[in-house]
Amino acid sequence: MIPFNILGKVFSTFGHFIYPKSVREALCAFLEPLEKDAKVLDVGAGTGLLCEFAHECRDDLVYVALDPYEGMLKYAKDFVETTIGTAEDLPFEKSSFDVLMMGEALHHFKDVDLALSEVVRVLKPEGKLFIYDFDKSTFRGKSICKGEKLLGEPGNFFDPKVLKEKLQGYGFQVETQNHAWRYTLCATLHKS
Repeated sequence: MIPFNILGKVFSTFGHFIYPKSVREALCAFLEPLEKDAKVLDVGAGTGLLCEFAHECRDDLVYVALDPYEGMLKYAKDFVETTIGTAEDLPFEKSSFDVLMMGEALHHFKDVDLALSEVVRVLKPEGKLFIYDFDKSTFRGKSICKGEKLLGEPGNFFDPKVLKEKLQGYGFQVETQNHAWRYTLCATLHKS
């Protein structure tokens, strides 16, 4: 297992370099239509880096970062509310958030289907989901997947088309965008 609890300083120092400009632009475009004070949850947030990028384009939103490791969350910026927890058991009420984000986090979840059920539960009707991750159908994506599995991580990497189909099964309307060996996925939940 990767010792995330002691790697917060490393991630907060170098994490900015792993988010390509095109991904940050996709995130800003995704957040643009939201109303002021919309609630945004970053699941598997680490040091809250995705919240930082989101805040650069929308400083009028409410940001919450959830991660299982206090050693990561302690590096989140002051504008981010932090909560210790896992994607498979989100400690929030039903329909609490307008948006959920996952930046390089989905592949760390132990039970992706349970996590997605929790996402559906805490999202408001017509809530939005933003995912950024590595594309396992590419050479680099496969290499990262193999490396993480060697380190004892779950390694739940997806081909974007497969993840799109999975999310459609949960009631999401999904658009994907490739970023070389990475992808972003923007989805809207349709639930009653």
